[in-house]
Amino acid sequence: MEKWGKFSNLQKPGCVILVPCRDQMVKVVDMRLRQLYLKCESKTKDNVFVTIEVSVHYRVVKDKVKESYYELSLPKDQIRAYVFDVVRAEVPKKTLDEIFEDKEELALAVKDSLCKTMSTYGYQIVATPVTDIAPDREVKHALNQKQVQKNLRAGMEEKAMADKMVQICNAEARAEEIRIHAKAEADAKFHAGEGLSRQRQAIVDGLAESVKHFKLCNDEVDAKEVMDLIMLTQYFDMMQTIGTSKTGTNTIFIPHNPAAVGDLASQLRQGFLEGAACKDLKQPRKF
Repeated sequence: MEKWGKFSNLQKPGCVILVPCRDQMVKVVDMRLRQLYLKCESKTKDNVFVTIEVSVHYRVVKDKVKESYYELSLPKDQIRAYVFDVVRAEVPKKTLDEIFEDKEELALAVKDSLCKTMSTYGYQIVATPVTDIAPDREVKHALNQKQVQKNLRAGMEEKAMADKMVQICNAEARAEEIRIHAKAEADAKFHAGEGLSRQRQAIVDGLAESVKHFKLCNDEVDAKEVMDLIMLTQYFDMMQTIGTSKTGTNTIFIPHNPAAVGDLASQLRQGFLEGAACKDLKQPRKF
């Protein structure tokens, strides 16, 4: 309230009696908490332009209503100027990532600056939260593409690692399979050789037994003649088996005349003699 153009008093809400031409109500002050949205564009340390949105919550101090009216004509413009000054001083010190991480520090810096200044003019700064940090549209797109490429690279690395593990497992499986087959083939060849050795030993024992029985019956016949006779008998038995076979048989005779049997008998006899000689050499001599 003013009296004759000079500040008189503060009138609270309610019924008031005014004297015409003397008492005058010049300003109705809103004591509620008010909010001011401000947007400020600035450049970060890594040369990215961002728009910082700050919400200033302020109110008039009850004991300083006179100062808020007579000492400050445009409080919103004053608040806006200080907010822009703080934002453009703090943002260039940080990178874009640091601004997102340290948003509370920026809000606290704005509040401290406003409190020191606006308290003189009767305004209380309650809070100054930073409500939005918006980089340029192209910067957003570039950041999104960077993250997409990072995710794709991570996905490719995971896929490559999985393929590597699959190939290693397949190689180990193939190596194990080869090892098992090789061991089985070696065992089979060993048993086949052992069987063939036993078969030949049985043939030799049978021939020896036949020669022994034949000589018991006829002392005048020597072992060579008996072996030749046995070999001829086996030769003719083989020829008879091939000739009477009902199934198709492809046979190569090398040689196929009976005269060659004598040569075969000579070779067998020579082998027996050499084996017997080796056996005699291995036995210890008695003196």
